[in-house]
Amino acid sequence: MSEPLPVVVGGSIAIDNVKTPTAEETNLLGGSASYASLAASYFTSPVHLVGVIGHDFPEKHLQMLESHGVSLNGITRSDGASFTWSGEYHENMNDRTTHNVAVNVLEDWTVSLTPEVASAPIMVLANMSPQNQQQMLEQSTAPERFVLADTMDLWIGIARAELEEVLKGIDLFVINEGEARELAGTTNLIQAGKILRAKGPRYVVIKLGEFGAILFGPNEDHHGLFRFSAFPLEEVADPTGAGDTFLGALAGYLASLGHLDFSFNEIRDAIVRGTVVASYTCEAFSTHRLEKLPEEELLARLELFREMSCW
Repeated sequence: MSEPLPVVVGGSIAIDNVKTPTAEETNLLGGSASYASLAASYFTSPVHLVGVIGHDFPEKHLQMLESHGVSLNGITRSDGASFTWSGEYHENMNDRTTHNVAVNVLEDWTVSLTPEVASAPIMVLANMSPQNQQQMLEQSTAPERFVLADTMDLWIGIARAELEEVLKGIDLFVINEGEARELAGTTNLIQAGKILRAKGPRYVVIKLGEFGAILFGPNEDHHGLFRFSAFPLEEVADPTGAGDTFLGALAGYLASLGHLDFSFNEIRDAIVRGTVVASYTCEAFSTHRLEKLPEEELLARLELFREMSCW
């Protein structure tokens, strides 16, 4: 079996303050790259985290990530204040209100990859500005690579041209259903998946929240489509970061295969693992559940999910 491949994850590293209908916590670890790098570390090593933090960033969060094998050499430390997000989830936990976003050090951040980080063959462009995503792509030195990317409605609205340029250089694109409709210009998600693939990525995943997601790929494989559900949870404590966890676990599993020429089935298997790992994120605030996830428990839930999905 081939050795697992290194992964580099770039994106936001944040301090989150989250309120739900039943609880509230502050100074939590947040940010797209934080969740994604931790999730990827369950499947491969090393995982290089790339982002920027301020003088006020809690050291305990960095220590936790490092204890899980996440390399912090790609983090830029600034004298400014860290990126901070404060939000509140409503009764159904699907709707939330953002009370405050303090961009702070993230506003003027420019990606700068070390030679080791730049050579990683699996690259994850977690949610951040398309300009920063493009900087990562341009600094990559891997002779062969597989690039995964995420985005959000903000960038579609204010940096669409830059985002379209990023799409030309990636292999797998993850986006939620509302953003997919907006970026593709259609209300039909099947059409949207095909339109987004035509913009550059070989694979597109449209997330449907608690209802799962749809994978779109080359037509010669499984008719180019795989529809899968989310893992059913009786209670959701905090869904923040579930999508980022999904992306990171997906990338980590692919890296564990030790090659870059992925088949449709391997992408499908990676997505299923991403779905299961993301379910744990929803069970507690921030990364608290992921931090203490035993491998045997993850494997047991994966097998349960397999039994639920077969017919």
